[in-house]
Amino acid sequence: MATIGRPREFDRDAALEAAMRVFWRKGFATASMNELCDAMGIRSPSLYAAFGSKEALYLEAMEHYVQTIGPPVWGNLLAATSARAAFENVLLAGMETLPESGVTPAGCMAMLAAVGDEWPEAIIDVAKNIRLEVLRQLRARLETGMREGELPPSTDIDGLSRFYLGVFQGMAVQARDGATAAELRGVAAAAMAAWPGNGRRQV
Repeated sequence: MATIGRPREFDRDAALEAAMRVFWRKGFATASMNELCDAMGIRSPSLYAAFGSKEALYLEAMEHYVQTIGPPVWGNLLAATSARAAFENVLLAGMETLPESGVTPAGCMAMLAAVGDEWPEAIIDVAKNIRLEVLRQLRARLETGMREGELPPSTDIDGLSRFYLGVFQGMAVQARDGATAAELRGVAAAAMAAWPGNGRRQV
């Protein structure tokens, strides 16, 4: 007879954090159940009991990534006093966080997820929606900049937001390939040199 109310034998949040880092480094297909269990400090029956499946675990790990790793980068869109400063701060935050450190893997889990073959459809949909939400936030910040006179009325808001999202995605790929913070700083500087009007307020 099963014991009702038996406490879990592991810290679920800590286990999810560990799983996130394995998936972040290796992706969905390459991360094995043995690697996940070892990192999480649990056996496979406990993993399935707590998370349901490898796919469900990945989706929770992705949400955990968005909630914990995302704000220090994308929160800059709201914190800065101008659109130009907001975009520059996002790229500089990427320069600092995207290269591999002793704590985190290289790249961006959300930007690099589900861009190749052999990903479950549910993960493809979630990753795509996260990237589209980032694009929406970039577009919204540019629209605010235009209303405030920072950008000319002729600015291609959609094209510019996609350009800077593409720069960030490219930085994530280059970081995964070993680019250093100094090298990514050069990418960020080149991207900001393309800012309309070079940051001069429109009249």
